[in-house]
Amino acid sequence: MPAPFDADAMVTRFRQRAEAVRNRGLPPVEGPERARFREQAQIDYMDFAMLGDAEVVLEGGVLTLTIDLRPKEGENPQPP
Repeated sequence: MPAPFDADAMVTRFRQRAEAVRNRGLPPVEGPERARFREQAQIDYMDFAMLGDAEVVLEGGVLTLTIDLRPKEGENPQPP
Protein backbone atom coordinates (compact mmCIF):
# COMPACT_ATOMS: atom_id res chain seq x y z
CA MET A 1 0.00 0.00 0.00
CA PRO A 2 1.53 3.37 -0.98
CA ALA A 3 2.13 5.98 1.69
CA PRO A 4 -0.42 8.80 1.88
CA PHE A 5 0.44 11.95 -0.06
CA ASP A 6 2.45 14.41 2.01
CA ALA A 7 2.27 17.91 0.49
CA ASP A 8 4.84 19.32 2.92
CA ALA A 9 7.31 16.58 1.94
CA MET A 10 6.73 17.47 -1.72
CA VAL A 11 7.59 21.12 -1.04
CA THR A 12 10.70 20.01 0.85
CA ARG A 13 11.79 17.93 -2.15
CA PHE A 14 11.44 20.99 -4.39
CA ARG A 15 13.61 23.00 -1.98
CA GLN A 16 16.22 20.24 -2.14
CA ARG A 17 16.07 20.19 -5.94
CA ALA A 18 16.55 23.96 -6.08
CA GLU A 19 19.60 23.69 -3.85
CA ALA A 20 20.99 20.81 -5.96
CA VAL A 21 20.63 22.88 -9.14
CA ARG A 22 22.31 25.85 -7.46
CA ASN A 23 25.26 23.74 -6.31
CA ARG A 24 25.87 21.57 -9.37
CA GLY A 25 28.83 22.34 -11.53
CA LEU A 26 28.84 23.06 -15.22
CA PRO A 27 29.73 20.17 -17.49
CA PRO A 28 32.89 20.40 -19.59
CA VAL A 29 31.20 22.00 -22.59
CA GLU A 30 32.04 25.27 -24.27
CA GLY A 31 30.46 28.00 -26.30
CA PRO A 32 26.73 28.05 -27.01
CA GLU A 33 26.18 24.67 -25.32
CA ARG A 34 27.60 26.02 -22.07
CA ALA A 35 25.41 29.12 -22.27
CA ARG A 36 22.31 26.98 -22.90
CA PHE A 37 23.16 24.72 -19.96
CA ARG A 38 23.62 27.74 -17.68
CA GLU A 39 20.34 29.33 -18.85
CA GLN A 40 18.45 26.07 -18.27
CA ALA A 41 19.98 25.72 -14.81
CA GLN A 42 18.78 29.24 -13.93
CA ILE A 43 15.25 28.41 -15.11
CA ASP A 44 15.27 25.09 -13.24
CA TYR A 45 16.45 26.79 -10.05
CA MET A 46 13.78 29.48 -10.29
CA ASP A 47 11.01 26.91 -10.88
CA PHE A 48 12.12 24.59 -8.08
CA ALA A 49 12.70 27.49 -5.67
CA MET A 50 9.23 28.94 -6.29
CA LEU A 51 7.59 25.57 -5.67
CA GLY A 52 9.80 25.09 -2.63
CA ASP A 53 8.47 28.38 -1.22
CA ALA A 54 4.83 27.52 -1.88
CA GLU A 55 2.23 27.28 0.82
CA VAL A 56 0.32 24.05 0.28
CA VAL A 57 -3.20 23.05 1.16
CA LEU A 58 -4.70 19.64 0.42
CA GLU A 59 -8.41 19.87 0.91
CA GLY A 60 -11.03 17.49 -0.44
CA GLY A 61 -8.52 15.89 -2.78
CA VAL A 62 -7.53 19.24 -4.31
CA LEU A 63 -3.93 20.37 -3.91
CA THR A 64 -3.53 24.15 -3.90
CA LEU A 65 -0.12 25.78 -4.11
CA THR A 66 0.07 29.46 -3.21
CA ILE A 67 3.17 31.33 -4.31
CA ASP A 68 3.45 34.98 -3.34
CA LEU A 69 5.34 36.72 -6.14
CA ARG A 70 5.02 40.19 -4.67
CA PRO A 71 8.36 41.78 -3.78
CA LYS A 72 9.24 41.67 -0.12
CA GLU A 73 9.49 44.99 1.72
CA GLY A 74 12.64 46.81 0.69
CA GLU A 75 13.14 44.81 -2.54
CA ASN A 76 12.91 46.35 -5.96
CA PRO A 77 10.11 44.87 -8.06
CA GLN A 78 11.24 42.76 -11.01
CA PRO A 79 10.20 44.00 -14.45
CA PRO A 80 7.75 41.70 -16.27
